[in-house]
Amino acid sequence: MDRRAVLRLALASAGVAALSGASWAPALAATARPGEGPYGLPQAPDANGVALPLGFTSRVVARSRQVVPGTDLQWHDAPDGGACFPAGTGWTYVSNSETAWRGGASALRFDATGTIVSASRILRRTSANCSGGATPWGTWLSCEEHAFGRVHETWPDGRRDAVARPAMGRFTHEAAACDPDRQVVYLTEDRRDGCFYRFRPARWGDLSAGVLEVLVAPEDTESGAVRWARVPDPDGLPRSTRRQVSDARAFDGGEGCHYVAGTCFFTTKGDNRVWAYDAVGERISVLYDPERVPRDGTRMTGPDNITGSAAGDLFIAEDNPGPALHMITSAGVLSRFLHLPDHRASEITGPAFSPDGRRLYFSSQRGKDGRSRTGMTFEVSGPFRR
Repeated sequence: MDRRAVLRLALASAGVAALSGASWAPALAATARPGEGPYGLPQAPDANGVALPLGFTSRVVARSRQVVPGTDLQWHDAPDGGACFPAGTGWTYVSNSETAWRGGASALRFDATGTIVSASRILRRTSANCSGGATPWGTWLSCEEHAFGRVHETWPDGRRDAVARPAMGRFTHEAAACDPDRQVVYLTEDRRDGCFYRFRPARWGDLSAGVLEVLVAPEDTESGAVRWARVPDPDGLPRSTRRQVSDARAFDGGEGCHYVAGTCFFTTKGDNRVWAYDAVGERISVLYDPERVPRDGTRMTGPDNITGSAAGDLFIAEDNPGPALHMITSAGVLSRFLHLPDHRASEITGPAFSPDGRRLYFSSQRGKDGRSRTGMTFEVSGPFRR
């Protein structure tokens, strides 16, 4: 990397550290329990159909198959995983399109006041782009969710063409999370027998080459030490990637993942769990399991995309029984933050905070009609803890 790239990497890494939030040690000592959240209960739905706590407001920033206001871009179908990036005095929100025939990703660019100033496609000619993850050097990793899926590195400003990163494996990719401390990228796989991976680049900041590894542990391990084994053939053909290491630990439907302060949190929708990988001690544990909490409190099923706030809270999308966004505080308290009561045939995707932590973006992938062509992307503003 040149001098400017190195400087951008250093600044981005510093920003990640600054937003790491509170220590998660108390929460990791026991399963997250339902309780009263820091913002109170969601109220009646607002004019946009979003049920929010008092003091919060929403607006719709984009709708599938409609031109984004103030731009010439038609927003994509089935908006999925997303992330925010600093851009001058403003920021950019990137969103995937989980469609088989077009896929790709698009970007919304905001000025310092939150006004959309431009929008564009940043990835084309890919398929089933589900989730992904942001890198410390300011790119978006868009992951294809199918058996031959790859990771594509994209540039939110659209000034450089996207690049496939085959060294990161060919499998049913879901999400990615960068660990700048160990200089690795964690990857989830959305299959009933999917695995949890990490990619070790040959050079941090360059994903063109490196080693793909899979987490290894006894099949019933819910808490304890794990190890990593090299995947012999990341391309995965003709033998699938997840079956190349016989003692790899299978996870039931890997979904979102998020790294913060030595821990990578990831979700599995098949068993409704939130997991925590302690990257320092190389151990896993279950942060949330609905079977271990009282049935008369808030419960979360189908956990999907996950992100973190500046205060260290986790925000987790719930697919069913209705689209909702839950939060788990660093004290281990689970509560519902918002929900979309009129979008029951949809799911919440792409939660991400603006760089200053004041705004939260997310999508209803299939809108009120339950169709990919009616997806909606929202912005929520309010007194978020920072």
